[in-house]
Order: sequence, then C-alpha cells, then structure tokens
Amino acid sequence: MSATSTPPSSTTPASAVSASPAPPEEHPSDGSKLKTFIGILRKFIGVADLASVRFSLPSQLLEPTPNLEYWNYLDSPNAFIAIGTADDPVDRMLEVLRFWFTKDLKYAKGRPCKPYNSCLGEFFRCNYETDDDAPRIDTKAPRSSSGSTASGASSMKSGKLAVPGGLSASDPRAASSVSVAQMAPNPTKPIRVSYLTEQTSHHPPVSAFYVSCPEKGLHARGFDQITAKFTGTSIKVMPGEHNLGIFITVDKHKETYQLTHPAAHLGGLFRGALSVTVGDVAFISCPETKLKAILQYYDDGWLGRTTNKVDGIIFRYDPENDDKTRIRDIPEEDILVRLNGPWKEKIVFTMGPKPVNTHPVEKQTTIIDIAPLNVAPKVLPPAEKQRANESLQMWSEVTNAIHSKQFSRATTLKQELEEAQREKARERERKGEVWKPVFFAQVTDKGGKPELTEKGREVLKRAQEGKWDVEDISL
Repeated sequence: MSATSTPPSSTTPASAVSASPAPPEEHPSDGSKLKTFIGILRKFIGVADLASVRFSLPSQLLEPTPNLEYWNYLDSPNAFIAIGTADDPVDRMLEVLRFWFTKDLKYAKGRPCKPYNSCLGEFFRCNYETDDDAPRIDTKAPRSSSGSTASGASSMKSGKLAVPGGLSASDPRAASSVSVAQMAPNPTKPIRVSYLTEQTSHHPPVSAFYVSCPEKGLHARGFDQITAKFTGTSIKVMPGEHNLGIFITVDKHKETYQLTHPAAHLGGLFRGALSVTVGDVAFISCPETKLKAILQYYDDGWLGRTTNKVDGIIFRYDPENDDKTRIRDIPEEDILVRLNGPWKEKIVFTMGPKPVNTHPVEKQTTIIDIAPLNVAPKVLPPAEKQRANESLQMWSEVTNAIHSKQFSRATTLKQELEEAQREKARERERKGEVWKPVFFAQVTDKGGKPELTEKGREVLKRAQEGKWDVEDISL
C-alpha cells in the first residue's frame, strides 16, 4: 500500500493487443471510489503494516500507473544535476536541499492515488534530459542592499537574480532566489540522467533504484520500502526497515549525502478531499564535510489547520558522535543556515543562527519556489524494446482496460498477473530455488546502498548512450 499522488501524465502506456473489446463500464465517481476504499481499509484497523499485507484493490480504485514508474525522486532533474556545482561545502549542502524540496513535486502538485503493486523481478528504466540551468549558489558573494549578489555568482546565466513579479531589483522586498525553473520541454544542451529500478523483494515489498549522471559525476541509490498503518482517520506511511533513504555520491568532491525520509499521512478520507501531509523529521548528512541538516515538518497549525510548514537548519556535526535529532538541541555557534516555509509553496533560507523571520526580506533567499514547477517528463524505451517484465509492458493490458473503462476486464487481468506471480513462487519453493535480482546484487542490504550487477551497469550504460535494446541480456 502506498499513499502517492498523480502528476500530469508524463508517459504514454505501452500498447497491448487485447481480446475483443468489452463495452465501457460506468466510471465510479470520486465519492463512490472513496467510500469503497474506506470500506476496505476498515478491515485492516489495527494491522501493524498494511504494506506487508499487499491486499489487492479492484481496478477502478487504482491509478493506471505501475508503482516502479511512479515512485522516483527525479521530479525536477535540473535540481539533481546541480548538486556538487559549488566550491563551498555549505553551498553544496544547499544544492542537496534544493533537490530535496523538488523530489516530491508529485505530492505538492498532484492528488493522492494508488498505483499498481509491483511484481517480483519487475523493472523500470528511463532517461531524463535537462538543461544545466539551475542558479548557482554562492552564499559568500557580497550582497547589495537589494539582496542581489555583487558578483552575480548566485545568478542565472543572465547574471541577474530572480525577482518576485511586479518588483524591481532595487525594491527592498525583492529577495534573491536560487530556485530552479521549470524544465524546458526541448533542452538546448541536454544533460542525460538515467534511472533503473527493480522489485527485489516481495515479502516485504522492496525495490532497489540507481540514478546515474556520468557527465556531472553524480550517482544516487537506495532501497524503497514503506510501512503503512490505517489509524481509523488517516493512513500513516513510514520508511520500512530497509529504506535508509537516498544516498547521493558526488565524484568531484568525493562526498556522499544520506537523505532520510520522514513519515507522512494520507488524510481527508472522510471529507472526500485526500491530501498528503508531513509531520516528522528528515535528516541530510555528509560525513566528509561534517555538515548536517535537520528538517522539522509540521502538518497542523493553530486550530488544526494544515500548514505544510518546514523549519530547518544546516549545522556542523561530529559523524563519530551523531546523537542530535532536534533543532533545539543544536548549539547556536554550530548553526550555519536556517530555512523556513511551506514545502508545497516556497522555502527561504538565511545565513547564521538567528531565526529566518528576524531577517529583513532582502536578506532572505528563496531556495525553492514550487508554484511554477511541474513533474518532468520521462524519456521511455520504445514499446518494442521493452522486455516482458518491464513495468509498462507487464501492466499494459491492465492499463489499456482501465483507460477504456473496462474495469471488470482490468481486475481480471490484474488478478491473473498476481496469480502468475504466486505460481512462480510456489514453483521456486518446490525446486528449492532462491530468487535473485537481475540488476542488483542483493535483495536488501543493511547499509541501504544497493550494488549494481554487471547487467545493471550495462543497462544503465546503454541508457546513457540512448540505446534501449537489451534482448541480449538474459533476465
């Protein structure tokens, strides 16, 4: 079970040959779907982990999207490829935070939904192509009274910082911005980012992923696993035991950043207005620079109104004695940067230990402005180059049936896929075989960092070259 949300469509489902088409069925209203969903959830009140139960929902309650296609962190790849650009370690941590605040655009801009459960051995691959257009972050560049940098080192290629609409650069309210722009549909000098993920475990459900951008010397990897519990009024979603976050390696500086996921809530079940809120703590740490960020998320404000607010700091820490988990426990002399704002809208940062709201607006810098951003499109392998257990191919007939509003057929096809997986598991058990992933060396790993197999490295290498043919790779 995953509480996710759907962005504007960025991919085209692979086509599949179906039997003679059945007449379209009446599409259930959102209210009807929600009522059915709640009725199913009530049966699981008190169950410790909904995700481990892997109960099957009828097709009309599903978003016609494979989970592996949907569940990734590259909603804004131009923010990802900018990591490691700055010379100063604090600025590089800010680059990582800028990426962090873009990775959940699908939650900030979409509506909650439920994609398909992944099958063991299912995999997904794609590319992203983006301009290297993120504003440079240089917090040591001198500022003028208007908030811009005298050297322009924090600026876009034009040499000017972004200014809020309707304000001139000389207006004291025109705070500077290093937020990324919406990714251009046709990049002029594209940098390619390749993504590969595979379902490595079924019980518990775990997938491994790897992100590669050799041109920028950037790599990211991790295991995705969630636990979920229905509280009676909402669904609480937390990282599973094998999900230790996202690990980003910057070759140039020989640094690795660990980004841990906070718990989230899918609420509004009884209001008929589903929404994702976060009320937990996230940590981003880099042992090589001895810098760490704490991000405290708040889901409710005064009178229970949702604020979607986040407070954060960057501070010096001791990797050998990493025992501080609350912002209030950090000595002021160790705090280098403070951040504040609603994570679904705009977040700003200021230098030094003083709270953000004590600084004049012209001393505040926008690290991310969500408003103009949308989820970036993926570059997908052609349907004829996809293997049978590739997500879009595996689920294509189910997807086509849902799009055609043939929900009974979609449910039947989905159940057939699920039963085929169970039969394969029974066959392995009869033969005493242990299933092994194809593209990753291990099912799970206590360190949270999946290693690619030779086949995994080859698939990513070909993706970087724009080559999608993998028929010669045995799966």
